[in-house]
This record gives sequence, C-alpha cells and structure tokens, in this order.
Amino acid sequence: STYQSLLVSQATYYEEYRFADVFAQLKRAPESLAREIAEIPGVAQVRARVVVDVTLDVRGLDEPAAGRLVSIPERRMPMLNDLFIRRGRYIEPERSEEIIASEAFAEANDLKVGDPLNAVVNGRWKEFRIVGIALSPEYIYEVRGGGSIFPDNRRFGVLWVGRAGVASAFDMEGGFNDVALALAPGAVEADIIARLDLLLERYGGLGAYGREDQISHRFISDEIAQNRVSGNFVPTIFLGVAAFLLHIVLSRLVRTERSQIAILKAFGYGNLTIGFHYLKLALLPVLGGVALGTAAGLYFGSQITELYTMFYRFPLLRYEAGFGLVGMAVAISAAAAGLGAMGAVRGAVSLPPAEAMRPEPPARFRAGLIERFGLSRIVSPAARMILRNLARNPVKAMLSSLGIAMAVALLVVGLYFFDAINHIIKVQFQEVQREDVTVVFNLPAPSRVRHDIYNLPGVMRAEAFRAVPARLRFAHRSHRISLLGLGQGGELRRLIDEDLNAFQLPQEGLVLSAKLADLLGVGPGDTLTIEVLEGARPTRSARVAGLVDELIGISAYMDVNALNRLMREGGTVSGAYLSVDPGLAAQLYARLKRIPAVSGVNIREAAITSFNDTIAESLAISTTVLVVFACIIAFGVVYNGARIALSERGRDLASLRVLGFTRAEISFMLLGEQAILTLAAIPLGFAIGFGISAMIPSALDSELYRMPLVISARTYVFAFSVVTAAAILSGLAVIYRLRHLDLVAVLKTRE
Repeated sequence: STYQSLLVSQATYYEEYRFADVFAQLKRAPESLAREIAEIPGVAQVRARVVVDVTLDVRGLDEPAAGRLVSIPERRMPMLNDLFIRRGRYIEPERSEEIIASEAFAEANDLKVGDPLNAVVNGRWKEFRIVGIALSPEYIYEVRGGGSIFPDNRRFGVLWVGRAGVASAFDMEGGFNDVALALAPGAVEADIIARLDLLLERYGGLGAYGREDQISHRFISDEIAQNRVSGNFVPTIFLGVAAFLLHIVLSRLVRTERSQIAILKAFGYGNLTIGFHYLKLALLPVLGGVALGTAAGLYFGSQITELYTMFYRFPLLRYEAGFGLVGMAVAISAAAAGLGAMGAVRGAVSLPPAEAMRPEPPARFRAGLIERFGLSRIVSPAARMILRNLARNPVKAMLSSLGIAMAVALLVVGLYFFDAINHIIKVQFQEVQREDVTVVFNLPAPSRVRHDIYNLPGVMRAEAFRAVPARLRFAHRSHRISLLGLGQGGELRRLIDEDLNAFQLPQEGLVLSAKLADLLGVGPGDTLTIEVLEGARPTRSARVAGLVDELIGISAYMDVNALNRLMREGGTVSGAYLSVDPGLAAQLYARLKRIPAVSGVNIREAAITSFNDTIAESLAISTTVLVVFACIIAFGVVYNGARIALSERGRDLASLRVLGFTRAEISFMLLGEQAILTLAAIPLGFAIGFGISAMIPSALDSELYRMPLVISARTYVFAFSVVTAAAILSGLAVIYRLRHLDLVAVLKTRE
C-alpha cells in the first residue's frame, strides 16, 4: 500500500504540475533558440530559463549555504515544473528582490514569509525577501547534484526569482542557460535529445538528458521500486514460515486423530468432506489474521507513508489501499495457509478406515548409538529417553528444528539492514571521504589558486581536484558523469579496495566504480570514448585501467595530471578538499561566504547527517517493523514446538509420573529435547539468514547506493539471545502446564 500510494502521488503531482520530460543545461543561448527547439518534431512545450547557483548568508548559520536561483515569469502563468505555493504568494512584477523559497530549505533554516535572505550575486551582495514558500516536481528530492547525492536542506535551497532580475544580474538579458521540454505523446525521447544536443552544442550545451536521469526523479523512483521489492520479498519469507508451521501443526493433529478419521469414514463421510474439515482448521487462523492484519497493515502503511513526507516534498501524499489490494492480501494469506495444510489434508484422506482404527504402529525399538558406544552407563535415564526419542523420529526432529531455524533467519535478515547501513557510513565517511570541507569553484581556476586555498584561515591540509562534465560512451551505451581528477597520495579523498586498503590511481587511464562499469558494459582494458561537455567540448578516448567498489553513487576517476593532459590544459582545478582546524572553522566559513569564485561548500558532517536522515532512517523504519515481527514469530515457533511436544507426549509423561519420576525429571525430558532442537537450529538459522541476506543487495542495487553483504557478530548474538529468551519463556509456560497435568484424565486416553 505504501508503494502504491507513493506511485499514485508521484504520478498525480507530475501531471498536475507539468513535470518536464527532457532537461538540458548550457552556457548561454539567445531566446530565439527556444523557438527552434519548439519546432523539433515531438516537442509539445518549451521552458527556457536562467538557473544560477549563488552563495547565501543564512541567518543563524555559520557555514556558507548555496542557493539555486531559478527564473520564473514575472506574472504567474502555467509552466513546466510549475510551483505549488504552500505559504505566501507569487512574486510581483519588477520586484527583483522578491523570491520564493523551497519548503525544505525554509523549514531547515526556520525561514518564514517576509524574512530577508542575503546572497552573493555575481560578486555583489544582494538582499532578497521571501514572499512565498513553494514546492516543485523538479525538486521533490532536493539535492544540488554535481557529485552530491544526499540533500542538505540546511545548506542548499532552491529560490525562484523573477526572470528580469536574475537575467540582468548575470548578463542573461535575451538569453537562457537552462531549458526543459515536455514531449508529445508517442515522441521518441532519444531522437529529441540528439537533435537538442545538436542545437545546443555551439552554445556550450552540457548534454541533454531525459527524466530517468534527473536526480530527483531517479532517487524517488528507486525508493518507490525498493518499496515494491521489500513489499514482496519480506512477506514471502513470513508467509513461508507460517505455511511451514501450519503444516507441522496439522500433520501432528492428523496423527492424533486417526481413530476419529476412521470412524467418520466408516459412517460414510467422503475424503473430500474430511479433507475440507482439516483445510478449514488451517483457514481458521486466516480469519483472525484478516481482521487483525488488515487493521494493522492499514495503520502501518499510513504511518510509513506519512513518514515519507519527512524526506520527499509532495503537495499531498495520499495514502491509498483499495479493496482490491486488501482482497489480494487475504487471498495470498489463505493460499499460504492452504499450501501449508495440503500435506496434512492428504494424510487425512489417504488413511483406509480399517488401518486408521488401529493405533499408529510404534517405532521399531533397537539398540541405538548410545548403546553401541556404551554411553548408557554414563547417561542418565532421562537423557537416554531424550536421545532415543530424537533418533527414532528424525524427520519430526528435523522439521521442528527447521522451524526454529527460520525464526532465527528472520532475525538475521532484519538486523542485516542495520549492519549494512553502519558499514556504508564507516566506509564512505571514514575511509573514502575524510575531508572536513569541500570547496567548489563556479568556473575552473588556474593552478595558482592552490596557494590561495592553503592560505585560508583554519586550513591544515588541502588537496585540489579537477572535475570535468563528460559523457562516457562504449558501443551503444552511454552515461553522463563528472570525471574526477585526484592527486597521487591523497589522504582526504581516497579510493579503497574491498579490504579497505587505499587504492592508488594509475598515472594513465580511467578507474570506474563497479556499478558504472556495469552500466556501460565495460571492464579493465576496454577503451571508452569521452565526450567532454565543457569548454571546446573535445572528444577523447581513454582505457579503463581498473575498477573500484563503491557503495554510494557512481564515479569515474583519473590522475589529476592525466586529466589535465587529456583536456590539454595546465594545472586547472575545480575545487579542493580541506582538513580544517575546528577552532578556526567559523573564520573559514565567514571568508568563504565572501569569495565570489566559490559556488559551493560541502561539509562532511552534514553529508553524514543527510545520509542518516534519508536512506538510513527510511530503511530503519521498515527494518524495525521487520525485527519486531521476527521476534514475535521466533517466540511463536519455539512455544508452538514445545506445546505440540507436550500434547504428543502427555500420556508418556503422565505414565512416568505414576511410575515415580518427579516433575523435574519429566520436565527435563520434554524441555531437554526442545533445547537440543533449538541449539541445533541456531547455526542452521544463521546459515539460512546469511543466504537470504546475500540475495538482498542485488534486489536493492541502484545508482545511488548499494547494500554491502556485511553481518556483524552483534546481529548473530541478538538473534541467539531472542531465540534463547523465547525458549526459556516457552519452557516456563510448559513447566506450568506440567505441574497442573491431570494424571487420571491423561491416562484414560486411548492408545
């Protein structure tokens, strides 16, 4: 239901607020080009605009923030990527100081309608005033891009401003540097992108791309798809365990009711009638489950859907769970129950009356391993009874142990997600991104700027990098990426291998993240075509020198000197990674706010917080629910096994009590057997849980992040502890029943 609700909300929002189909950025083009773009066959609507990133001075925030100024018409009219005004109003004509702020940015900084906001606009300070707070389908997931894939709403926001004001400030009168297209039904997106690139090439176009590659849409769509995976994958495991338990319960029930089945058959009841009777016993829990499960499912679904409003900005996130969905859930649950009961039903209807009226033949008694190895002298009578019963009923023992193992496996799978998240944070933000601050320039800067960076207050270490927007091609596949040039021996931004050891960049060639290599279908030794999307837009080729496993994003790396040679430029840099003295950080941030060449400042701690607030928290919500239900099932499985064992062996235990065995001794016989089955099940459950967890990374693999197969010792300890606690509680419940066992009533039961 969460999956369907997100899908419907996304589609409705896109349609009502006209989310574009194709996007492109460029250096500058005249307005007349927009008319040429509109004439491309298949283009239904064009929105040419000015989009510029500026540095913001936000009240109460020491660090510099980045604002994306997006031009909008002076007078409100329907447009692509339209605005939903949450509070306030639209801008008024000829009021260049009026802006509309994105809701996520405003809420993160406690900004309200009427508040001022200062910015460095083309090297000059300008004071804006917020007149409205809005949402746009283009920024449901509000992230800056350019290598940043997690939102930092405190330090990055979208600001919509009148076209005339932003155009005059950045010499864009009569021109634009960003365009969005809506396509007509039946239009071929690839053809339109190709023709658009041809038109924009002479104007510094950075390569057009479709909606599927727009970062907000990509992240939202991946998240919705992962909801579908978890919505199918996890319930399948739970229903499999439930069907297994029903099979065990009903199979044992049939064995204890052999004589009743025989009498019914003798009186003329057919196989179908008897089989349907036991099938109804299996479906009876479904009736209670339908009532409780539907109510709980709708509640949890609505709560989880509401939690998504913390991460993604929809005008209205409608929760929908129709009768069809509930009916399907009921049908699947009933089918699982029926599947679990089939074996028991088949056993009930296959018994001939004459055979069923006789008691079930006893097991063949013969010397076992205890007697053969002469252990009977050192093992107590109670222990011998336990071991003999297990040896004479191996199938029943294995099934009982397997049921407990499945409960252990569910716990391991649930906690695996927490382990994976912790590993991602450790690897990405302690081993790969070790810098405190990343400074990005608005234009490539000459090599001498390195000295200026070193001289900034509080900078203890600086490592410059070069980032070049490019399209990588191999055969028919291509991908837009930013080539990142790093220096040799860098300590602040590193590449690491599977063993978390530093990976040295080769002096020539490309190093790709494994996910990017998979998207392009390349491996080490293959040669890629590099279409540079800045400056003179040269086309180069480079060999893939190696692959590196990364858990977040996709990347292409080169030695910075090799990248400079590839671009046939000097020691040009695009920014720097900085290690900063915490005591002087405030001075550094104040200085960076006033440097016009700086277009963005990224802070590692903010990235960690953003990761925890988005991916980690959304996974933690569903994982917590999974772990809670896994604990319930673990207790149910263990208690169920102990209760069935008591019902099966009630006469035997009562007989032993009459013969002089104490309550403690018969309790030891029953619970000792369950303890052995539980201890045998735990390592098996660990193995099954690991196997299921190994399938999850491939199901949740996306360009934004990958789940590593990492299961900590803490997870195994927790699973062991839960099952052990369930066994102890179940044992106490069984002991209570044994103490109140009616010996006379039990001994009257027919053999």
